[in-house]
This record gives sequence, structure tokens and C-alpha cells, in this order.
Amino acid sequence: MTVALITGANKGVGLAAARRLGQLGVKIWLGARSPERGAIAASALRAEGIDAEYVQIDVTRAASIQSAANRIRAASGVLDVLINNAAVMSEVAGQAQTLKPSQVSGEILQQIFSTNVLGPIAVIQAMLPLMRLSAAARIVNVSSRLGSFAHQTDPNWGPRAVNQLGYSSSKAALNMATVLFAYELRGTPVKVNAVTPGIVATDLNGVGARHLEGRPGYAAPGDAVEWIVRCATLPEDGPSGGFFGLDGPLPW
Repeated sequence: MTVALITGANKGVGLAAARRLGQLGVKIWLGARSPERGAIAASALRAEGIDAEYVQIDVTRAASIQSAANRIRAASGVLDVLINNAAVMSEVAGQAQTLKPSQVSGEILQQIFSTNVLGPIAVIQAMLPLMRLSAAARIVNVSSRLGSFAHQTDPNWGPRAVNQLGYSSSKAALNMATVLFAYELRGTPVKVNAVTPGIVATDLNGVGARHLEGRPGYAAPGDAVEWIVRCATLPEDGPSGGFFGLDGPLPW
């Protein structure tokens, strides 16, 4: 049985990816900070016939990450798929409008980078010993086109107007981490890729799925996870070190 860990999986894109992989017969370790929310989400998936179990993981805390790794090792013995999905977008949380780069405090930047960059790196490092035991391990870092230099320097790309210092630069850093881990793991059964699900109606950007109606351009989480699932289930000759979106490969 294929075993997968998804961080930030109690709602949104993470939960949608868990559902899709679970429907393919993958054992899901549903990672979330909140025991209550994580347990509820895992229970809902089990009610659908999916083999899902909640594991507490706070990607900003080393002890929590290691505890999750220990639990997965004890129960499953191996990890085949890791989806780094947990993320924050603090520049817009509680704000009437997005902060300009010159207005973003160091505290906000530290919070964003701790979750969006340092967290995924720490999770990869902690889970890699388990993934090296897999015959076909896959790491998927959930990124964003807002972290693409090619998109952000295109004057005709509309979303560049978002202009978020913390979120966009953190996703650019995550993209680079993807490339570097893929290079280290070249020639091994471990493949590492970054995927952007596109503009999705989630709590992350303040547009929950229940508010999707009347929001042109926003996709429902379940419609946005095709490439996440595809990169999580790549064949032996699949790519590593790439950046993918709804239309396929994307420029860094």
C-alpha cells in the first residue's frame, strides 16, 4: 500500500488532495496543527471509505515534526508520498487590503517564512529517511505562480498586481528548495516537484469554498488538485525538479 503524508490537510487544497489520493487506494496520514479539526477531517474521509488517520504536525515546530515522523515510522514503516501543503498568507489576514512591500514587518515575514519555507524543508529532512525506504517516493511542494520570477516580471501578467512581499518571496524560496532537493536526490527513487493549484477558493486567501459563487477565476479545491495528485503518483520515468500548474510545466 502507498502511504502519504499531507500537511495542512484538514481543509482546502490539502483535504481535496487527501480525498483524491485516498480514492486511489493510498493510505493517508492527514497532517494538521489542530487535533480537533484534524480528527474531524480524517473521520469524514473514513466515512467515505478512505484509509485516513490524523497525525498532529505543526511545521514550525521541530519536536512536532519529529513526533509525526516517529508515529508514521511506527505505524507504517515507510513513507511514499509527502505533500507539503501547509502555508500562510499573513499579509492579508485581518487587513482591509494587502500590505505593500514597504509596509510588511519583520515579524510578519518571519511568520510566513517559518511556515512556507523553513517548515517544508524541515518536514522533508525529517521524513526523508522514511522516504528512502520507498521504491518510488514522491515529494510535492505546493507552491504558487506568485513565486515565479518569469510571471512576476511579465508586465502583462495580471496577478503581479497582488505584489505580496512575504508570500511571493516565500514561494520563490520554496521553488528553489524544490530544485536543490531534486538535484541532491537525482538518481534515487525520490522525485521532488513543485505544483501550483492555481487561484483556489480557500481560507488561505479569505475566499472559502462556500463563497465561491460569484467569484470568477477562483476554482473549488477539488478541481485544483489534478497536478498535485499527478506529481504524487509519477511513474519511474516522470520528471523531478519541475514546476507545474493546471496547464502543465511552468517557468520558474
